[in-house]
Amino acid sequence: MLPVRRTRQHTESMSGDLSRADDSSPRRPMSEQRVSHRDRDQAVEILRVAAGDGRLTAAELDERVEAAMTARTASDLAVLTADLPLEGMPPQAREVIRIDQRFGEGKRTGRWLVPRRMEIRLMFSDLKLDFTEAVIAHDTLHIEVDLRIGGNLTLVTGPGIVVDADDVTYSRGDIKVRPVTGPEAPVRLRVVLTGRSTGGDIVARLPRRTPWQLLRRKP
Repeated sequence: MLPVRRTRQHTESMSGDLSRADDSSPRRPMSEQRVSHRDRDQAVEILRVAAGDGRLTAAELDERVEAAMTARTASDLAVLTADLPLEGMPPQAREVIRIDQRFGEGKRTGRWLVPRRMEIRLMFSDLKLDFTEAVIAHDTLHIEVDLRIGGNLTLVTGPGIVVDADDVTYSRGDIKVRPVTGPEAPVRLRVVLTGRSTGGDIVARLPRRTPWQLLRRKP
């Protein structure tokens, strides 16, 4: 068998590869790796959903959210959710939902995921956002509206949901934000409306009572 001849270039290439491999440092364990803003947001989402299900008190939620926002490693976040069930947790809410609706009716009801922002454009149509059973992962929802003629937006709220429509400019239509009555509740969601209305209405109200609920109120 003929001997294998190695050129000087080949030898230097091999030695160079080995030196680069020797210089590389071992990766840290996953629990010691640094977390990103997205990782912190996901942990906060788990905590807020758990509080909404009654697994955490308001004080526990505040304490853990503060710790999550200042967490540095994956192990720091893991400690905050170790005693909470992760099975069946909702997927992460979208950053923004855009609705451009002309004619007809639209709605978000049930256990829908509330995003961080919404951009809503309506004309000759009605849209209802019902927050009574919604999955709220963030403390603030920014809604930018563009309501044309006949474009009406209805927000169905509840305890702990505050609507602020002071920054909406309008030339036509009405803006009716009814304050939540009854015992004070910690703010779960603040809905901040901006944009304009040139012919639509904005209404924020409590859920309508069923006929049975109305009968029970009568003496």
